[in-house]
Amino acid sequence: MKSVYFDNAATTQLRPEVIDCMSHALAHCYGNPSSTHSFGRTAKTAIEKARKTIAHRLGAHPSEIIFTSGGTEADNMVLKCAVRDLGVTHIISTQIEHHAVLHTIDELVDHHGVTPHYLSLDSYGNPNLEELASLLTDIDGKVLVSLMHINNEIGNILDIKTVAALCEAHGAYFHSDTVQSIGHYPWDLSEVKIHFMAAAAHKFHGPKGVGFAYIRKDIPMKSFIAGGSQERGFRAGTEPYHNIVGLEKAFEMAYDNLDKEKLHTLGLKEYFIEEVKKAIPGVAFNGASDQLEKSTYTLVNLRLPVNSQKAQMLLFHLDLQGIACSKGSACQSGSSKGSHVLSAILESKDLEAPSLRFSFSMMNTKEELDYVIAALKTFVEK
Repeated sequence: MKSVYFDNAATTQLRPEVIDCMSHALAHCYGNPSSTHSFGRTAKTAIEKARKTIAHRLGAHPSEIIFTSGGTEADNMVLKCAVRDLGVTHIISTQIEHHAVLHTIDELVDHHGVTPHYLSLDSYGNPNLEELASLLTDIDGKVLVSLMHINNEIGNILDIKTVAALCEAHGAYFHSDTVQSIGHYPWDLSEVKIHFMAAAAHKFHGPKGVGFAYIRKDIPMKSFIAGGSQERGFRAGTEPYHNIVGLEKAFEMAYDNLDKEKLHTLGLKEYFIEEVKKAIPGVAFNGASDQLEKSTYTLVNLRLPVNSQKAQMLLFHLDLQGIACSKGSACQSGSSKGSHVLSAILESKDLEAPSLRFSFSMMNTKEELDYVIAALKTFVEK
């Protein structure tokens, strides 16, 4: 059976260079980074080098990069500390954010009396920025705006510069979940005035279990996890040295090869959209995922013209063919509720049809896409 992986928005394959880097760290650099002997200093030096590498590429200061266990922890850290330490009483977001943000907002509403505001969306899933401006003008109290840069299910790209400018003009804090864009898009945080960001290494061919939060250095926030004074006092716990150097390697390679790999991956997306339209009349695309200028080059979310009863067998059919993709996002797998993102933007009749997210990387080929399209065509027609 052929094996084809098109679920890169869920997680990515480790680059061989990252595996080599991490293997060396596990075998030879086992000192605790907080220890003062040579073993500890070696690990600590490498961690600080990784911090500087990331900060330099983002146009940030090294002290603004806080290593975490991934994007979910970074999102939790930012939202919860903003309420606890900065006096935030209002959070503006949308109903199609990652659950790391949405569930955290729910908790802050229930336990800390925060007032949530959810922006309306157009039919493509884009937030109403005029409504954002109006809310920022009218709200009396400290505000945190939390809007993801790239939606992990439909791929829409937020006009992040406009949002940042609005927040700056109104004295609001701005947090963006950038898990789907770090490693795929260049950044210059000296130009885009974001207060907080979240990233995860496994989205750009690094290891799972590590990521980082960007917290602007003029923000007076305190430790999220109590214990030692690691990570500038923001996050206690012995740093996973092997994961951090793996993150650094993946991050460096992502940006060193960005132009070439983006061109390849964008070519796959363009080819997939064109060929699947030819093969399956009536196929539709969710959000702006088929609009190349308005969505990320890394994914497509499509809807097949089959009834709800037949739709129940779709993932089983694809799995039998060795094809990996997502119904909604991988974070939703096992849930009977379906995709909260698609539920927010589709009409009920469209929700009955099966939707699939195919997400690409430089490790994929057009031959693999041909195999997938043939499998989809067979399923629709039989």
